[in-house]
Amino acid sequence: MIQLIRGFKDILPGEVELWQEIERIARNLLEDFGYKEIRIPIMEKTELFARSIGEDTDIVEKEMYTFPDRKGDLITLRPEATASIVRSYIQHKMYAADPARKLYVIGPMFRRERPQKGRYRQFYQIDAEIFGVASAHADAELIYLLTVLSERLGVTDVAAHINSLGCPECRPDFKAALLGFMEDRLETLCADCKRRSGRNPLRALDCKVDTCRAAMTDAPSILDHLCPDCRDHFDTVQRALTELGVDFVVDSRLVRGLDYYSRTTFEVLTGSLGAQSAVAGGGRYDALVEMLGGPSIPATGFAIGFDRLAEIAGLKPEEFRKTPDVYIAALGPECQARAFQWSCALGVQGITADMDMEDRSLKSQMKRADRMGADYVLIFGENELKDGVAVLRNMDTREQKSIPLDKVVQEIKTAVQSTQSC
Repeated sequence: MIQLIRGFKDILPGEVELWQEIERIARNLLEDFGYKEIRIPIMEKTELFARSIGEDTDIVEKEMYTFPDRKGDLITLRPEATASIVRSYIQHKMYAADPARKLYVIGPMFRRERPQKGRYRQFYQIDAEIFGVASAHADAELIYLLTVLSERLGVTDVAAHINSLGCPECRPDFKAALLGFMEDRLETLCADCKRRSGRNPLRALDCKVDTCRAAMTDAPSILDHLCPDCRDHFDTVQRALTELGVDFVVDSRLVRGLDYYSRTTFEVLTGSLGAQSAVAGGGRYDALVEMLGGPSIPATGFAIGFDRLAEIAGLKPEEFRKTPDVYIAALGPECQARAFQWSCALGVQGITADMDMEDRSLKSQMKRADRMGADYVLIFGENELKDGVAVLRNMDTREQKSIPLDKVVQEIKTAVQSTQSC
């Protein structure tokens, strides 16, 4: 038997309805705030991610699914959405008429990480981006959206952590201070942090290796090195969040693992998965559009881990599972043929109908209808055919009535609509 590839998962009926509800709530919230959906390919040229994410990141070095196509060009399954959205924004000149755009993506990403609870090699994200807005209020809006979405999904025990990564004006001073701090501790750092220390010492702040985390405990804070503009930007973010009633923690250790971030960075953490872990994160990346060949346009955004969100949402999956409005229990070939026509006629009118096509006994069909949770059962056998009627039973009240065959579709539709309106 062929089984799933390790690190991938099937989302089965019974679970997928919960995913659909989360997606519906997220879409409605984002679109209420003016975001427009964009659908991007799952494959891009490898160069896009190498240039945007950074060649010395774990994602590019170790985690991407990269392979040559038949022409020998390297292509990669998307490990994140932001680079692809930026590429599309530039390629289609979305900035020409109005650079200010709000876009979102919901879909799968791919990274060859070690599979663990809530973390898969094909994982899903909700991604939102704002282009053409330099204001700190755009960052505050994204963080606010994450807190509102958490509330609507019944996610508890969440905390927003925020930090600033500075800009090209103030970050060099911080890097110099950080590198000086690390040089005295190089022997205690992992091989990756040692190798990257000269080029990008900020990576060490994001390292998950215990010895590195311990060695970097007293590392300098970038908040002590912000230039006046970055300080004002970060203060505005904090002030806006406070006025919106959003609880947050200023976390000077919070950095992003991707090269394109600057200024505001943030995460939403939860303890619902055991050890406190991030379900969403993002920040500002004002240089990325220009870095990938577009004009100088500021941008900011976030990504939510859909798989983890589904685990901790306070929604009850059984409330969203779809059951038939009516199950048609037909007996005999002639009745089944008529039942099939009714089933199709009901379906095109928005009434979910199911039926038995294997000519099982009435008893077994009634059991199946009950097991499926059908609201009504239409019983139609040789006796009913002879009398020119079918029997409609309410599976909740057990009341039933006879319906003329030429009025079956309309009577079922009326009964179902009446039940749904109660």
